[in-house]
Amino acid sequence: MGKQTVESIKNLIKKNNIEVIDLKCIDLVGRLHHISLPVNNDVIKKIVAEGVGFDGSSYGFRKVENSDMILVPDLDTAVIDPFRDAPTLSFYTHILLTDKNRTPFSQDARLLAKKAESLLKEVSGADKSWWGPEFEFYIFSDVEYDTRTASSYYHVKHDEEFYKRAYHAANPFDIYDDFRDEACRYFKHFGIDVKYHHHEVGERGQQEIETYFSDLLSTGDNIVTAKYILFNLARLKDLFVTFMPKPMYQQAGNGMHLHFYLTKNGKNAFYKKGEYGNINELGRFFIGGLLKHGPALSAFTNPSTNSYKRLVPGFEAPVAMTYGQGNRASAIRIPKYISNPDETRFEYRPPDATANPYLCITAILLAGIDGVVNKIDPVKEGFGPFDKNILDESMREHIKFLPRNLAEALDALEIDHEFLRRGNIFTDELIEQWVRIKEEEIKSIGTMPHPFEYKMYFTL
Repeated sequence: MGKQTVESIKNLIKKNNIEVIDLKCIDLVGRLHHISLPVNNDVIKKIVAEGVGFDGSSYGFRKVENSDMILVPDLDTAVIDPFRDAPTLSFYTHILLTDKNRTPFSQDARLLAKKAESLLKEVSGADKSWWGPEFEFYIFSDVEYDTRTASSYYHVKHDEEFYKRAYHAANPFDIYDDFRDEACRYFKHFGIDVKYHHHEVGERGQQEIETYFSDLLSTGDNIVTAKYILFNLARLKDLFVTFMPKPMYQQAGNGMHLHFYLTKNGKNAFYKKGEYGNINELGRFFIGGLLKHGPALSAFTNPSTNSYKRLVPGFEAPVAMTYGQGNRASAIRIPKYISNPDETRFEYRPPDATANPYLCITAILLAGIDGVVNKIDPVKEGFGPFDKNILDESMREHIKFLPRNLAEALDALEIDHEFLRRGNIFTDELIEQWVRIKEEEIKSIGTMPHPFEYKMYFTL
């Protein structure tokens, strides 16, 4: 909505008969939370000046004995929420501490995104980074799941079932095209521009919506908003949406591929005609940084145990720390179909939507920045370019691969995290807290009997 002030927000409230102010914020792992305030004459002025207190420990941020924090609305994110019955004006927020200076909280992921963008200008001279996410998700007609001491199961019902080649399937067999149309109308309402939508490869209800490019902070906001829209719309339709990287056995996984480029003086900063993929030295250094730090990045781009059920050979999964044109097994793909120099870019394919989007994108940018600072040449490092079948047996001994599970990703992060600390963007406290949370998740699932283990071992 552009730059907003307290007065412009007051006018918006009056014009639209707003009854509720809603403050939204994600916790450390990326789950959305909110608090609602009934409107009165001074509510906006008061929450901008004083903020709203909350318990940060319940968001996974800090220890219980030091957990009081403050939410302050980012006025530029104001939008009328169409999923509330009462007329509601929604904001994303900044997180502040309760000290005398109301210091910005160092683990506020939106703050990290802004700091990384400033660092990018300082290091590379680029004006801005631009990100275009692809949202892959499944739609199911019903879902049941439970985990108890003596029971563990999931069961999904899917109204679609293709034999093969579900990619870009047409209606009437693509039964959720109207759902995607309606979702795109909501995307537009929230200020998110959609490039296209279609049925994806998964034969049991997999969908994709791809959006146009935004700056780093807006992209993080857009990812959170896109999930909010799709979850709410599914609830209205008595459907179930999931972004789980691998919700079904032997079906295509859900990724969140990120297309990426930089601009300098308003022009694409990666373009050089005649180079491989028309990517210049700056772009190659970014690629080199991403691929060198790819294993450690995985702790933020693929931060769930389920992530690594997707990242296996086959299913077009990006498992190799390589780059090339059109090679979907590579972590980085340079699209072959680009003809406009201003759209020169590459696509980082490993991420999935279980990530905290701000931490994910900020970590990717910092890896690229490290590539620029240290002039990491992906060709000299042996990362490519490869346009052949990189999963062929003859190639495997020459190629590095992504971690095989979340534990390996956390091990890689503990070894290689200095690039994240540049500019004091990722603090030691944040990284340590992240590793603690993720190790707890690994322990939880590692000690729970799996239904498939009953099939394999119960009568052994």
